[in-house]
Amino acid sequence: MHQKAKFFLQTLRFGIARHGKYTQQQHDHQQFIDCCPWIKVRKYHNFKCLQNKCKKSISARTITSRRFSYMDLLNMEQENTKSLLINYLDSMEKFKKKIEASYDKYSLIMDNLEVMSGLFCIFLYVLGINSCEVLVRLEELSLYNAFVERIRISPGEEYMAASIKTSYSEDSTCVIVKLGKYPEVEDFIPNVFSFEWATDGILFYTCQKNLRCCNVFRTSFGNKKHTECIYTEQDPRFFVDLHCTSDKCFLTINSNSKTTSEVWLVDCHQPWNLPVLVQKRNSGIMYHIEHRNNELYILTNFGEPAEYKLMKTSINSCSMKNWQLIYTLKRKTKLIDLVMFKDHCVIFLKYCNQLYLNIISLNDHSIQSLKLPVWACACQLDTQPEDSSSSACSFQLSSPVHPPRQFIYNLVNGSLYKQAEQEEPIITDCHMARLEAKSKDGTLVPVTIFYKKNSESLQKRPLLIHVYGAYGVDLNMNFKAENQVLIEDGWILAYCHVRGGGELGLSWHAGGCLNNKLNGLADLEACIEFLHNLGFSEPVFTALTAYSAGGILAGALCNANPRLIRAVVLQAPFLDILNTMLDPQLPLTIEELEEWGDPSSDNRYMDYIKSYCPYQNIRPQTYPSIIITAYENDQRIPVEGILKYTQRLRKVITDQRHSRGRKMPNIILDVQAGGNHAAASWEDLVTEVCQKFSFK
Repeated sequence: MHQKAKFFLQTLRFGIARHGKYTQQQHDHQQFIDCCPWIKVRKYHNFKCLQNKCKKSISARTITSRRFSYMDLLNMEQENTKSLLINYLDSMEKFKKKIEASYDKYSLIMDNLEVMSGLFCIFLYVLGINSCEVLVRLEELSLYNAFVERIRISPGEEYMAASIKTSYSEDSTCVIVKLGKYPEVEDFIPNVFSFEWATDGILFYTCQKNLRCCNVFRTSFGNKKHTECIYTEQDPRFFVDLHCTSDKCFLTINSNSKTTSEVWLVDCHQPWNLPVLVQKRNSGIMYHIEHRNNELYILTNFGEPAEYKLMKTSINSCSMKNWQLIYTLKRKTKLIDLVMFKDHCVIFLKYCNQLYLNIISLNDHSIQSLKLPVWACACQLDTQPEDSSSSACSFQLSSPVHPPRQFIYNLVNGSLYKQAEQEEPIITDCHMARLEAKSKDGTLVPVTIFYKKNSESLQKRPLLIHVYGAYGVDLNMNFKAENQVLIEDGWILAYCHVRGGGELGLSWHAGGCLNNKLNGLADLEACIEFLHNLGFSEPVFTALTAYSAGGILAGALCNANPRLIRAVVLQAPFLDILNTMLDPQLPLTIEELEEWGDPSSDNRYMDYIKSYCPYQNIRPQTYPSIIITAYENDQRIPVEGILKYTQRLRKVITDQRHSRGRKMPNIILDVQAGGNHAAASWEDLVTEVCQKFSFK
């Protein structure tokens, strides 16, 4: 059974035996690869490569270098977790079959470009031929959660580059394979983050160190192998990655902070030339580049309103003063994705929490808008044909309870086509509603809910609240097989799109970051109270789940208004934000100053962050039950901070219980050996653990 399934079954025991009534299944651990259509990855049981390099990566992050006091606390927590969970072993078996059945039920209808957890072999499928050719066999790999992250084929199909990653580290190793009659591995490049081929045999790539990418390298393969650094970013707020334009004419070197962009161009026909700057960085201006017919198409927030716009300019005069406006998004519109075709630009966007497709003619700049199916909550763009004259745009739509469905938009006749029904039909007995809750300043906050039709007494049904609200990132609304099981068992699922996230565009993010962060907390409170007032559950049946930076709002709610919820599930949560932002030696502190503010140089931010920091605001009161999952190798959210939070919270609760004779809620910290913050499919685990909070 997959490691993540085992984790779910283990943590499932937390509340089931005490309150057991409702049950849940888990979604399979799946990965999707960003690659050419004919590359497939399938499960394989023999690997032999990267073993030494991966072992070094793991050993470098073992806990032997940590303080002895930290080790003591960690051991105490692990023993405490075991003692609390040991009584629920029978519950594990109870749900094991249901979880495995859930995996099997939907595995065949998920994206066919799928990377399973475990051990892999990479195949090249020749179009029109059923047989396949083994390109890389990674045998005897002593890692348990390795997966292929990305694949790139060189323009003439002479080389393949594939990045291999494990759950133990955020570092990837790039495998270079020389294609041909007898494919062979030519090289390994460690610590690679992004990579693109300029021509056959010339690869550009970035390397990640301490979660930062600042250098771009160019390397050539063949008889005269040569590697050199061709770009270095000096500002630690900026992160560098690579992109290839849709027409394969240019590579873009993208240097981005949270609020500002700078792009350099590499001509794929002249890859030995120095990169050319498009537009010097200007504070607060973000932009991204595509290319067509010697013109640059720029997606940018430059100008008013402060939302994304599509602009263009000649490749020979690419500075900002020459940018010409083509299209502007409406206010409170989320731009999801963009793809260029020969005569059209297709933009996927979200407006009023509904998905749309906007098709822009690149000849006369006319716009056609198409509302996508009302049930759709998430969109994933497929790899498009390399032929720029293609007239079809392929993509998938899904929701938390609807499996991905394939759609094709025909650019010639303007028609939208969907694939035939799958063997497993879309769920038919689940009702979906898009609502709006009024926050305390009058702002309307979108809420998406799912519940079983004809459910009796919704007020007595368990409610699972999802929240994130940071970095301008949307809540994950992709399909998860376990959500259907939750619906069948009577759960109400609610997704609160609070400020700080990106659901309503750039202004929605700005309204919930820096000195506006408390808006996100007010939004979350308003959403929960709104649902309760409408008759969707009540506090005693309500659980809250959050991941990573979403832990700030979840932890803040536990301090500010714990009466609204009974239980909280936190996955790799950010809980000690003040001390984190005061420590510039941590990998992401400087990079994230534009999101949270700088408490070390500005007392206003010091006081403001302190006012909502979950760790700083723990106080004697009645807290909900809380289970936290942390990961030993997490570079983004160090375990030490989570340990401190758990110890302080448990002490305050224990002292209060002794003084007032109150029942003590469960506070569990499960520190997973191995794993890291970016481990594949962690978000798929968040809803899985909600079953721990089945109520009487």
